[in-house]
Amino acid sequence: MFDNFITYLTDKIELTPEQIIMVEQVCRLKKLRRKQYLLQEGDIWRYNAFVSKGLVRTFRVDEKGQEHIFQFSPENWWAGDRQSYVYEEPAKFNIEALEDSEIILIPKGDFETLLEAIPAYNTFQRMLLERSFVVLQNRIHMGNSYTAEEKYNEFIKMYPDIINRIPQHMIAAYLGLSPETLSRVRNHSAKK
Repeated sequence: MFDNFITYLTDKIELTPEQIIMVEQVCRLKKLRRKQYLLQEGDIWRYNAFVSKGLVRTFRVDEKGQEHIFQFSPENWWAGDRQSYVYEEPAKFNIEALEDSEIILIPKGDFETLLEAIPAYNTFQRMLLERSFVVLQNRIHMGNSYTAEEKYNEFIKMYPDIINRIPQHMIAAYLGLSPETLSRVRNHSAKK
């Protein structure tokens, strides 16, 4: 049931058989159908979530009803609302399955226990947070400085394996573009 997650971890860090059992004991499997929510705005997020199978998106809807997509999380990516998790306050994001998905959930207390008990896991998670911070910095820079075509090209670099699994209007929402602008950019890129 947790084979993909354990394979992911053991590809990144060394774990003893006892540590693997410790990890498996705190993991919970959550199966989501397409369009089912893992998290809804207003709920408190209390987990670290690993996408073992499928694809989810993290997004908000503004007061005008327009979606703003923060992240896509395909297989072997993490998802969640970090602010809600850290401060135990209502989530500002929704997390929805774009495909039938299997998510490994680790409750906050158990996750912290793993960080203390397994130094390699702690180091790995710190590295993931550092990389996430860099990605966020780059995303802010991209949003403020890049042309529509540059944004689209960066999206393709970041998500090369899922571009055909995501509806175009969602890619536009992620990039902060109108669907029409994205269509023009894609047509222009295809002609090159």
